[in-house]
Amino acid sequence: MAMRQKRTNDPEGMRRRVLDVAEESFQARGYHASSLGDLMAAAGVTGGALHHHFPTKKALALAVIEERVAAAVDQTWIAPVRAASSAREGVRAVFEAVAAELERQGFVRGCPLNNLAHELSLADPDFRIALAGIFAGWRLAIADKLRVDRQVGRDEGTDPERYAALAVAAYSGAMSMAKTAQDAGLLRDCLAGLEQGAPSSQNGLAARRRRRVLPRPRTL
Repeated sequence: MAMRQKRTNDPEGMRRRVLDVAEESFQARGYHASSLGDLMAAAGVTGGALHHHFPTKKALALAVIEERVAAAVDQTWIAPVRAASSAREGVRAVFEAVAAELERQGFVRGCPLNNLAHELSLADPDFRIALAGIFAGWRLAIADKLRVDRQVGRDEGTDPERYAALAVAAYSGAMSMAKTAQDAGLLRDCLAGLEQGAPSSQNGLAARRRRRVLPRPRTL
């Protein structure tokens, strides 16, 4: 007598599979170009199963941002910077490691956070807030590491917040250019520019005095 195949019920596995597919599709094609039908087909799930975990496409995108993109930034940037001997060495190591990996890979898709920020920041305030929170945590990790460096007598003339903002901006811009040109060497060019001059504490204070808050954009 043939044994009946045991049915497995793995809702968490199904949820991870949907997130895997959505993360890949949003990175390769973009959020707006990724239909729920395509995502369901790629993940091998029904509409009912998908909506059980993610009632809307927006809910799915927020889960990708909060669980996958945030984790990628932590793994690629925050953890290495915290573990480095100094903030500057951590930033340098990340630039070099990412450039080497992209050259090994043979193509550049860009930074997952940067890609979604360009596409979604003005599309919905919830997307903007979630993405801004990841950028803020990224900058904070670099600034905090630099504060530790200053306590032991390193980089005493460098403003932590400005250096962190500049490092994140240099990387984000480098990844955008590298994606457009399909040339990972642009990361090394931007790293060299970043290392040539660091913002001082005095310049940082002047910049903060000049800063003005932009009005909140209307939802499109």
